[in-house]
Amino acid sequence: MNRFEKHLTVPVSASELFNWHEREGALERLCPPWDPVTLLHSDGHIRDGAHVKLRAKGPLGIPVTLEVVHEAYREGEHFQDRQVKGPFRSWVHSHLIQADQSDPQAEGPTARLSDSIDYQLPLGILGELGGGKMIRQRLTQLFHYRHSTLAHDLSLHAHAQDKPLHFAISGSSGLIGQPLCALLKTGGHRVTRLTRSPAPDARVWSNPDQAPPLDDVDVVIHLAGEGVAQRWTQATKQKIMESRSMRTAALARELARLKSEGRGPHTLISASGIGYYGHCSHDGEWIDEEHGLGDGFLASVCEAWEKACEPARQAGIRVVNCRIGIVLTPQGGALGKLLTPFSLGAGGPVGHGRQWMSWISLHDVVGALYFCALKQELVGPINLVAPDPVTNKEFAKTLGTVLKRPAILPAPALALKLIFGEMAKETILSGQRVKPSLLLRHHYPFLHTSLEHALRFTLGKVQLNQPS
Repeated sequence: MNRFEKHLTVPVSASELFNWHEREGALERLCPPWDPVTLLHSDGHIRDGAHVKLRAKGPLGIPVTLEVVHEAYREGEHFQDRQVKGPFRSWVHSHLIQADQSDPQAEGPTARLSDSIDYQLPLGILGELGGGKMIRQRLTQLFHYRHSTLAHDLSLHAHAQDKPLHFAISGSSGLIGQPLCALLKTGGHRVTRLTRSPAPDARVWSNPDQAPPLDDVDVVIHLAGEGVAQRWTQATKQKIMESRSMRTAALARELARLKSEGRGPHTLISASGIGYYGHCSHDGEWIDEEHGLGDGFLASVCEAWEKACEPARQAGIRVVNCRIGIVLTPQGGALGKLLTPFSLGAGGPVGHGRQWMSWISLHDVVGALYFCALKQELVGPINLVAPDPVTNKEFAKTLGTVLKRPAILPAPALALKLIFGEMAKETILSGQRVKPSLLLRHHYPFLHTSLEHALRFTLGKVQLNQPS
């Protein structure tokens, strides 16, 4: 029998820490992006007898099904998961939560989470020899991720009001929307998704010119929009522009109408992008929220996107335009596209490699959106980027280091222009050196300020000692 243990102390009460685990969204928050899990079934609680069925990636990338049952539930203190079907000979994961009084200098309550797993590999000694070390390494990475995520989520929830809020989220099925919904639910908030077709816990928004009912909502977070990472034909450009400006304008008009009747949301968080600042127009210059509009198609899209919020702003609703940078996740976006060539040793700088990349981890873009929703002082444009942007050449070198692969094969600018046209010129081959001045001024608790740390965290490559 093998045992793995990991402990975490956080500055919240034991009941608050336990409640986080009981809420919907907790499981999604604890699943790492480098090892995606599909939830096949959940009874929706952790009390005795509840079942969860998952599909995960096993050794050599072969999908495996894991089914566990919750048991040994003691409210506010303990529960455990026992495998009833899966790849292990046996597996019992115990979660023990207790008040922690080891630090008499602590200003408030603290709690300690103790995760312990007792497991047996299949095939006895052969299984241990063949996979024992790999399983311990995977557990070490997994629980570093889980505990870091949990601690960060709790730090964000500390900014919430006593009363849970009702959020409406558009783009809820996207790379940002899915983890955002899970984060909000672990804070005890109610989440209603705005979707184009009927779905559970959703309201249909099929007509871009007419927003769905929102009179019982406190905060709207608007993320929906046509993807930019494609070749820009005239038809595509129109679709990109209209998917942002038309829906945002309809949403703003509806919020203004509700405000005039004394009801509806008090806050609108609308996505935008750092493309607002243009391309190749501020080479090496620091750009913050005070900088003006740049040039190019993306700048015009972001300008129209933000202006579409004006009816809500004029009605007295707090409007925040989140100018989002390059979001790092292996599940999509720029990093998702780069992983295969870099993993094969065929990666390198793009073009001359001197263009700036203002990146942000997926965890921090989700956390910052939540932070903007909670912080009443934040209004207007807010840059959602990490404090330390890098050049494309530095990015390639760092990604190669994390993956332990050479990163010296450049992607020729001419080839990218031929394949992607104008899109390559404005996105891949140019960039901006953007600073998150307002997030820093209001003390947003960044989880990742170092590119290497962010990449190691999101790819499961953190350099850690083996557990005792």
